[in-house]
Amino acid sequence: MVHIPGGEFLFGTDDPGIPADGEGPQRLVHVDSFYMDVQEVTNQQFEGFVNATGYRTEAETFGDSFVFEGSLSEAVKNEITQAVAAAPWWLPVKGASWRHPEGPDSNITERMDHPVLHVSWADAVAFCTWVNKRLPTEAEWELACRGGLKDRLYPWGNKLKPKEQHYANLWQGDFPTHNSAEDGFIQTSPVRSFPANGFGLYDMVGNVWEWTSDWWTVYHTTEQQHNPKGPLSGTDKVKKGGSYMCHKSYCYRYRCAARSQNTPDSSASNLGFRCDTSPSQVKL
Repeated sequence: MVHIPGGEFLFGTDDPGIPADGEGPQRLVHVDSFYMDVQEVTNQQFEGFVNATGYRTEAETFGDSFVFEGSLSEAVKNEITQAVAAAPWWLPVKGASWRHPEGPDSNITERMDHPVLHVSWADAVAFCTWVNKRLPTEAEWELACRGGLKDRLYPWGNKLKPKEQHYANLWQGDFPTHNSAEDGFIQTSPVRSFPANGFGLYDMVGNVWEWTSDWWTVYHTTEQQHNPKGPLSGTDKVKKGGSYMCHKSYCYRYRCAARSQNTPDSSASNLGFRCDTSPSQVKL
């Protein structure tokens, strides 16, 4: 973990890329210092948790999870009879889980250093609790994402590819039909494959979406807040950072201020998490 210094920062944006997501208005908030995982939780880390506790994820309990169509074998595709109407590239795959990210005929043997997938919000909370940590609030996550920079689009600045170098695992090409993998990856990448931000955090945008602790709302007060935690209740949880499937033409959410949501029991092949904790909980 790395120490994220507390203080005031500009949360959200007054120039939203996707206004309907409630990215604005920009507001000044104060967040106490905290520690955050330098990387997304990996398959190896999650396997250690499952082996120690016998934990069973919600995707495993439900018997299926959502997978991007372009990642599936023809055999798995042929068994699917339904899709998400608004996003037909998302297919519910029987047997898809963190151990089998693209269904029963896939595994994570060669992906132990990749972020764990198909974890619901409750699954993420269970892991964080096991390691004596917690999920970050949306404000903590965004402060961490910004890496000490003020009012910039990305964790490293305003230019997507500084000096024509890729700084995140995103979609290149035409979504959803062709990913050119110009950044070196068709799907997830090993954690720490791209440069860290100013706080030493990797993959704060791209690779996989990350759960936060906040309930979702698109209405925000402009009154200055101290350690905001979002609404007291809701139906969806906030996720941040975008994923390897994000492309500006469809999902321009790989910006620090960008946000999206899922129901807490949702799981998918582009959704993961990282933990944070208060300074008093850190074992030095």
